[in-house]
Amino acid sequence: MIRCISPIDGSVYAERAVLPAQLAQGAVARAQSAQKDWAARPLEDRIALVQQGVANVGAMNEQIIPELAHQMGRPIRYGGEFGGFNERASYMAEIAQDALADIEVEDSANFRRVIKRVPHGVVLVVAPWNYPYMTAINTVAPALIAGNSVMLKHASQTPLVGERMAQAFHDAGIPQDVFQNLFLDHQTTSDLIAAKSFGFVNFTGSVGGGRAMEKAAAGTFTGVGLELGGKDPGYVCDDADIDAAADTLIDGAMFNSGQCCCGIERIYVAEQHFDAFVEKAVAIVNGYKLGNPLDPETTIGPMAHKRFAEVVRTQTAQAIEAGAKAHIAPFAADDGGAYLTPQILTNVTHDMCVMRDESFGPVVGIMSVKDDAEAVRLMNDSNFGLTASVWTNDITRAEAIADQIETGTVFMNRADYLDPGLCWTGCKDTGRGGGLSIIGYHNLTRPKSYHLKKA
Repeated sequence: MIRCISPIDGSVYAERAVLPAQLAQGAVARAQSAQKDWAARPLEDRIALVQQGVANVGAMNEQIIPELAHQMGRPIRYGGEFGGFNERASYMAEIAQDALADIEVEDSANFRRVIKRVPHGVVLVVAPWNYPYMTAINTVAPALIAGNSVMLKHASQTPLVGERMAQAFHDAGIPQDVFQNLFLDHQTTSDLIAAKSFGFVNFTGSVGGGRAMEKAAAGTFTGVGLELGGKDPGYVCDDADIDAAADTLIDGAMFNSGQCCCGIERIYVAEQHFDAFVEKAVAIVNGYKLGNPLDPETTIGPMAHKRFAEVVRTQTAQAIEAGAKAHIAPFAADDGGAYLTPQILTNVTHDMCVMRDESFGPVVGIMSVKDDAEAVRLMNDSNFGLTASVWTNDITRAEAIADQIETGTVFMNRADYLDPGLCWTGCKDTGRGGGLSIIGYHNLTRPKSYHLKKA
């Protein structure tokens, strides 16, 4: 059984039986068979059906919002994920014609030479619980539009999400075998990948999970896209707007209880602004209300599971023992379990786990730096490389710094945002591959060349 333990009160909120291996193999066979007819449909039809499925999810939003609070703890005041869900799917629908267009090299009296983009076949999407709708749609929408069938395996913490998406897409007219939501255990998933069941696998999750995916796919030549989290830095330059930087970077560190793939986990501040920045950051966090996510007054809810909160507590305690200073007094609602006081640390160093290992929770370390060179060195001193946020009024300076940072995305004067027009990608232990943008379509299809001699 897959069980969702609600972070609100530790009760079992939902449970589902995992699919036995034989039935899972049958589901793959149906997806493979259905994909051919789906790919044969006009692109315009596939786009319209996906857009209707997205709209159907939006129509469920009032039910989805409290479900998310129960499953992973996000406060209902933030209204769910449909805004980003719709933005990403809509953009991918908008660019599909151009992104999937043939590349015509020659069409003369003698030859037709063209490169087409053809679907992989069956795409497996393994989605995480932290932004369960938005992370899933990153791949589901373009994969379906490109002519693939899709099998969605969602995290055990958010089992209702895949069911909601399947209902919405099936009601739109997408055949049930073209889009399937499956409850699979790890071994069955690995066995299916090893059996060459899929043309492409997209996984968002832990580094360990990514390694398991690569191990399962070894020797199969199955394409694997991996987004494995990060330790994303922010850098506040000496010419930055300190108020704006504090507001955005601390929100990027604490929103969703810090459970964001591209959340800010370490901040470097020009030394002349360090004290002022820390003062502003502490005031922001002290204004939060930790509590039940079903309460509209709650601004920061519990972490999705008490074991996740324990990781953050351990990192924080170890840092304090090693000399870090904690600036936030324990909140009244901190229960030692999933409900966790958000924390700001100074006097931190890169010898501490809290500045090196992914926290994925509401804690951020802040260090002062002398100049851009020191900031770049510290930002790059990480095993991860998802995003970085640079705060300056000089775009030339920002781009010069960005050129030196080892990440998939660099922001200037913003953070913790996924732009569907840009490739979502990473480097180092964050993984490989790329979602959204035209590159997302390239990863969800393969090039096929036609060399046709007419005479």
